[in-house]
Amino acid sequence: MTAAPEPVRIVAALVRDAQGRVLLVRKAGSGTFIQPGGKREPGEDALATLARELDEELGVAIRPGSTRRLGLFEDAAVHERGRRVQAEVYAVEFVGTPVARAEIAELRWVDPDATGDLAIAPLSARHVLPLARSGG
Repeated sequence: MTAAPEPVRIVAALVRDAQGRVLLVRKAGSGTFIQPGGKREPGEDALATLARELDEELGVAIRPGSTRRLGLFEDAAVHERGRRVQAEVYAVEFVGTPVARAEIAELRWVDPDATGDLAIAPLSARHVLPLARSGG
């Protein structure tokens, strides 16, 4: 029996605006929205990864002192078929206005209680958006 592959390990952000909406992003070539964030580079800690990814993908910086670790969550990966994704999730606030850059094709601010028929990754739908609804 073949062992299941290791999960894809990422760091992800839960970002809310003044209306309580949550920021989701969609990569080019994908129809599914995910949390902003990404994979660690060798030697990078979680917050350095998050800061780098938010700068590269959205052109924003993390507001100093605003990060709060929400937990480690795992679910089916969207962009790597047959794999799972394991995300260390942080609530963060931005400095700047996010814009789609690098591989990000679209940004969407969503009400965590009313996402409609938007295609949302299992990790976001089952773990992160419920955190947002509960005030996490």
